[in-house]
Parts: sequence; structure tokens; C-alpha cells
Amino acid sequence: MRRATTPAIVIVVGVLLLVDFLVVNDSLSQLADLAVNAVILIGGGAAIAAVAALAVRRAGDLWRRRGDPVGAVLVLVGIGAMLIAGLRPGSAGATDPAVRWLISALLVPIAATLFGLLFFTTIAAARRSAAGRGRQALVLVAAAAVMLILLLPFGGEAGDRMSAAASWALDVPIAAVFRGILLGVAILVAVVAARTMLGVGSADE
Repeated sequence: MRRATTPAIVIVVGVLLLVDFLVVNDSLSQLADLAVNAVILIGGGAAIAAVAALAVRRAGDLWRRRGDPVGAVLVLVGIGAMLIAGLRPGSAGATDPAVRWLISALLVPIAATLFGLLFFTTIAAARRSAAGRGRQALVLVAAAAVMLILLLPFGGEAGDRMSAAASWALDVPIAAVFRGILLGVAILVAVVAARTMLGVGSADE
């Protein structure tokens, strides 16, 4: 009974949102909005539970002296700083200046650093791919090299033409490939989710 309840709720909510997308009805729209708000609340509760579990785990690592103590302290200090900045008396929550400062002064530089490291990992991956001399790997490396050259900060008319060519490549062929990948992944996920919720296995085919 418990196994069938969750798939049934997911199917009912999914059908409700699909019908609300196809049919214009105020009552149906209100019901769909209620379902969406409930999902948002559940997601927020899950996020809070995940943060609490992470804090408890890192505190346990410090208490038992296992793992990386420096990393555990940094995680706990970061969680505490964000909670104090967002929940202290008189705070405006996510729009509070202290929260914005923590995000702009700490989180954004850290994320930028991680993205900066992607350049070196991409170069290393391209070198290994080219060393294998596979046809697909060579095409991938060549396309990446062309895009890298087009995105170089040249000035003048040549720079404008290179920037326009890079924008066209990003907006037309690359965006088309990404849309195709996303559509394929979405269809595959929907099929797998439907098979799982309905209990359809390979033996039933």
C-alpha cells in the first residue's frame, strides 16, 4: 500500500499540471497552483533537512576526530554565518545586506575559482582525447579550439566579426545540439519514471 501511494500522488499531480497547461480553467489553475506551492514547500523542507544533516555529520566528524577537520570547521562556520545573517533580529532574510555581502564576497569568488579551474581540466581532457586519435575526439577538440579562438578578446573589425561568429555558433548550432540533448534526456527520464511508478519491468514486456 505504501509503495503504491507515492507513485499515485506523483501521477495525479503530473496529470493535474498537464491538464492545467492544456485547459484554461480558473478552478483548475488554483488547484494546480496549490499543488505547485506544496511541492515548493516540500522542496524547501528537504533543503533544510539536508543542511541540518550536513551540519550534524560535520559536527560528528569533529567530535570523533575523523575526516578533514579544517573542511568540517569551514562548513560549520559558513552555515552558521549564513544563518546568523539571514535569521538575526531585524534581518530582511535573503535580501539582507549581510547575506548579499556573504554571497558576493565569498560564494561568488569561490564559484568563479571553480569555473576557472575548468579551463585547465578541459585542456587536459582535450590533450588526452587527442592522444587517443579517435575521430570523434579530434572533431570535439577541433570545435573547442575554433570556439576558443573566436572568443579571444581581439579589437577592431576582426574582433567584431569573430565575436559575431562566436555568438552565431552559440545561438544556432550549439544551442540546437543542447536542445536536442535536453529533449532526449527529458523523454528518457519521463519514460523511466513512468515505468518505475507503474511497476513495469523488463519481464512485463
